[in-house]
This record gives sequence, structure tokens and C-alpha cells, in this order.
Amino acid sequence: MFSGFFYTLKDNGINVSTTEWLSLMDALDQDLAHSNFTDFYYLCRAVLIKSEADYDKLDSAFLEYFKNIKENKINLDEINKWLHNDEKDAKMTNPEMYRDMRTKREAKEVHRMFRERIGEQHTEHNGGNYWIGTGGGSEFGKNGHVAGGIQLGDKAGMKTAFAVLGERRYKDFRQDKKLTMRQFQVAFRQLKQYSRKMDLPKTELDIDKTVDSTCNQGGYLKLEFEQPRKNSVKLMLLFDSGGSMYPYSSLCNELFQAVDKANHFKDVKTYYFHNCIYAKLYKSPECISGDWIDTTWAFKNYGKDYKVIIVGDAGMAPEEFLDKNGNYSGPNNGLSGNEWIKWFKQRYPNSIWLNPSFHGDLSSTSYWMESERLIREQIDMYPLTVDGLKQGIKKLMGDKK
Repeated sequence: MFSGFFYTLKDNGINVSTTEWLSLMDALDQDLAHSNFTDFYYLCRAVLIKSEADYDKLDSAFLEYFKNIKENKINLDEINKWLHNDEKDAKMTNPEMYRDMRTKREAKEVHRMFRERIGEQHTEHNGGNYWIGTGGGSEFGKNGHVAGGIQLGDKAGMKTAFAVLGERRYKDFRQDKKLTMRQFQVAFRQLKQYSRKMDLPKTELDIDKTVDSTCNQGGYLKLEFEQPRKNSVKLMLLFDSGGSMYPYSSLCNELFQAVDKANHFKDVKTYYFHNCIYAKLYKSPECISGDWIDTTWAFKNYGKDYKVIIVGDAGMAPEEFLDKNGNYSGPNNGLSGNEWIKWFKQRYPNSIWLNPSFHGDLSSTSYWMESERLIREQIDMYPLTVDGLKQGIKKLMGDKK
């Protein structure tokens, strides 16, 4: 029944092998898509797509082949309708249904519970203490009365498959897009700050002086040399690695290679972190425990003259960013991510943040965009594009235009 979809995938440039296609059919036979279009979309992406560069091709194929399909199972758009029924909000006032206001849970536990509710809930519920709805004492919903949960609404940021497809959020990561390492290299040429060392020999030809001396000698060639100028810029690159950054790994690699090939910097240091800068900076993108340096060691050994480019999507739960125990992947030395960011910016005032999923709208109340808003209050943030990099470099070089 999906033979037409198979050829649509091929037409959109996705190289689907027979083995991969049979694996997808087997997964459908085992009901791994749960008879739900959104789950089917993510199942196809997991089985058929080998590189994030093909995510947009998959989205295009879905939009082309399934443009008239409708989902029967309840989805988050429908839940949002429940949450904005003002009449129901007014009725949910029974205090006996409220949970203890002191109830608090760790962020990972709250997210796990939320995913379970989404998978289980098929109908509208309001005023209870378990399902997603309005009022009541559930950890999830609108106008509830329990601490440590997730507030949902229009800006919740959770989308069905069609919402994801319509955004075409992966179109910048196609390999056939004209976003290349060469463009990044050109942008990095602006990150130059020359200095001349007096103890260097005069080995660089000075064209202007050579012309003047030659003319003054009646056309008799006299070569003039000067001391070479060296780029005095010291650069620190910090990459968010893993998790939600996986779709942007190719783009980040292009940026890294551009810096690596631009060998005119006086010094380049590259480290990695997960979600936010904490007490440790990792030496490799795998972010392996123990394979790190202390962030405070970097403060002591790399001076404030370093220009810093931080690359990450700034996407994490607010409680992870604001809680002193929010870092679950490594030590935080008693400071929240927000406090580490403030300290880092104080140490390195010439810092910018490049965001591959940059939203730009600070007025949004989305739960998952709160950390981006808070980080942008500390560090100037730009989209991870060629233009964004150019704007960021101007900021690093003190150009206010």
C-alpha cells in the first residue's frame, strides 16, 4: 500500500535500500507507528534516514505524498483547544482535587511522566489530578495547582507531524544548500586584528616603499621590506554536543573545519559542553566523563583577551538552567547554568552565541524557549548562518554597526 510513497522518497533524493524499506514494513506490522501519523513520520525518519542532511528531503516527500491525510488519534493541537476553553477553566475550582503545592520532582522525571500521558490520553480531561487538562492537580496542563510540572498553552512548542513538516526546519542542513565551509572561511576573514612584532626580521615585501625607492633612483629597482604583520586574535570555540544538537552536527562540523583551516589565528582552543557551560569543559564532542578540563582552569590560563564563540541551540528545561542541581551530565560545583553563564561572560566580555535554531522572538512564552531568552540576556546571540556569523564577528571586533 506504500509503494507510491517509496517512489516519492526516491524522487525527493532519498536513497532507500530494499533492506531499509522491508525494515519499515516490518515495523509497521509490529504496530510501532501505533496507527498514528506523527509516530509514523518519526518511525520513517528513524529507519530510512541516515544523515540529518536528508531530513528536509523526508519532510518534502511527506508533504507531497500525504498532503490530504488527517490524523484520527488525539494530538497536541487538540489538547491546546481543551486548555483554552474558558468556561471549563471557571468550573474547575474543587480544592479537594488539588495536589499538595509542595510537590516537586526532578526535571527528567517530569519529562518522562509527560511523555507517558501523551501516549495514554485519548480524550479531554479537566479538573483531575492525573491527565492533561485545565485546573485540578495534574503536573501538566493549564491553571493547575501543583508545583514542579509543565505549563502548556499556545506557545508550548510541541507539534504534530504536519506542524514539523510545514516548518521545514531542516532545510538549511541539506547538502545541496549553498551553505559551505568556504562561506564560513570568508566570514572568518573579518576576525583579524593585526600586530607587528619589533623583533621580527623584515621579510615581507613593501610594495609602496619599493615603488617610491625605485622612482627616487631613476627607475633602478630597489626592493623594500617590512616586518610581517601577524593576526593577534586568540579564539575559543565552545560547541554544545549531543541531544538536540544532533541535527546540526554537519553544520557545526563545517564551522569547525572553517576555523581549523583558517590558520592565521594566533591561538585557537576548542572545547565542548552539553546544553550549558558548567564546571567542566569537555575535550571531545563525546563529552566523556573525565575527559575534560575545569572551567575555572580555563579562566586562569586563558586570558580575557580571548574572543569566544559559543555554538548551541540554548534548548533545555528552565529548571535545568536555573537550578544549582540542574546539570545531570556532569558536576556543576554548586552553581546553576545561569550563574556559570554570567561568570563566563564576566571573564570573557568578547563572547557571542551562535544558535542553529535561533527563534529571535523574545516575547514568546514557550516553555522550551525560556532558557534561550535567559541566555540572550547575558550573551549576544545570532543565528548559525553565514550572515549571523558575520554579524557576530562584527560584535567581537567592536564594530557597533
